[in-house]
Amino acid sequence: MAPLWLAASLLPAWAHASPAAHPAAKKQTSTHSPRPAAKKVSKKNTQPVQGTLPYGHRADAMAFADDLAERRQLNRDDLRHALSQARLLPGVPKLMLPPSSPTAKNWQAYRSRFVEPIRIGAGLRFWQQHRATLERAEQSYGVPAAIIVGILGVETIYGQQMGTYRVIDALATLAFDFPAAHPRAAERQAYFRSELEQFLSYHQRAGSDPLMPRGSYAGAMGQPQFMPSSWVKYAVDFDGDGKIDLFNSPEDAIGSVANYFKGYGWQTGLPTHYPVRLDGSAQDKEALLLPDILPTFSVASFSAKGGVLSEAGQRHPGQLALIELQNGGAEPSYVAGTENFYVITRYNWSSYYAMAVIELGQAVAQALPR
Repeated sequence: MAPLWLAASLLPAWAHASPAAHPAAKKQTSTHSPRPAAKKVSKKNTQPVQGTLPYGHRADAMAFADDLAERRQLNRDDLRHALSQARLLPGVPKLMLPPSSPTAKNWQAYRSRFVEPIRIGAGLRFWQQHRATLERAEQSYGVPAAIIVGILGVETIYGQQMGTYRVIDALATLAFDFPAAHPRAAERQAYFRSELEQFLSYHQRAGSDPLMPRGSYAGAMGQPQFMPSSWVKYAVDFDGDGKIDLFNSPEDAIGSVANYFKGYGWQTGLPTHYPVRLDGSAQDKEALLLPDILPTFSVASFSAKGGVLSEAGQRHPGQLALIELQNGGAEPSYVAGTENFYVITRYNWSSYYAMAVIELGQAVAQALPR
């Protein structure tokens, strides 16, 4: 998933459903045939086209279009025409590079960017307006309304910030001009080529205009900031109007987020984490942290290594992971993450992101009138 410097951007989830996106646990996949996408994409489509050189002059881009047409039995001329109008975004490759001077991780500072009055207030209005849809999604997929509300609030403030880049420009830039200086350049470039393929294939089969959608600088779209592969596999027509529209339909966004989590193994009724206190040696703590966010330890083995759980945690039926949240120069915070905590990190691999989603959803739920 995206590192912390990217997680707070318009696209905390730029690597949805990508095996290449998660350095700690590469288990993400994608693809399902949705109904045609909405022709109306976003009010932001009136913005001028960004970028410089069009990819129509690039032999590698045209070869990509030809190969895609042959493999997927798509119209070669239409693919070439669409890709020829994609433009290089010169500033985007730099945004993929890790910062030259990384700052110390600080959970409290990170949390304050998401669990704050503007998002809580917007989340409260969103929940009240779409209460019935959230309840239906929870019943259909088993994913709590608070988690769905947390995701949409962290990602786009409920559709207020969906990105201003043409998606075809962003994806083409990263597919053909991914920065060679990146430590995993070949892997990441292959990922974005796959996403560009999903995007172009989807729009040609749907008969919609691939030049219209706007999103993040990494190609994520709509209120939940789905990458094309996630849109193809997990997006659903939850409002029943015969099309999938994650830009303008909060109902489709709600159902699609719930379906995404269900697809990654969300377990109904299972907590996301438990409080924990450490009472072991430094070696024990290192052993608990070694698997990172992947739940690996039974309650017995977790406790044997000094993880002191709450009563509810001691009754947990599955595996646990020790989640460390650093606080700059202060003492770190710890929780015991469950399988459902891990599922949230399939949206974005950061444990900080997952906790922000959880705590924003909780804050909005607490603000609801009783």
